Amino acid sequence: MDEGVSKLSFEAALKRLEEIVRTLEKGEAPLDQSIELYQEGDRLKRHCEARLKDAQMRIEQIALGGNGQPAGLKPFDAD
Repeated sequence: MDEGVSKLSFEAALKRLEEIVRTLEKGEAPLDQSIELYQEGDRLKRHCEARLKDAQMRIEQIALGGNGQPAGLKPFDAD
């Protein structure tokens, strides 16, 4: 992943990705620029996915004991 992209916050990366999508959807960019934008967009998408996965892994749920009282934390389970 390119150094500049890896330093972006999730929100900044998503905003830039949305700008790229709008530009490509207009179809007004020359071919070479479109290819560069697509490649940048791919890096941004992978960065956003990694940030979301990291956030998901940090989410924890409170585990309840048999008496209904909090008994500790357990890792987030998306399934």
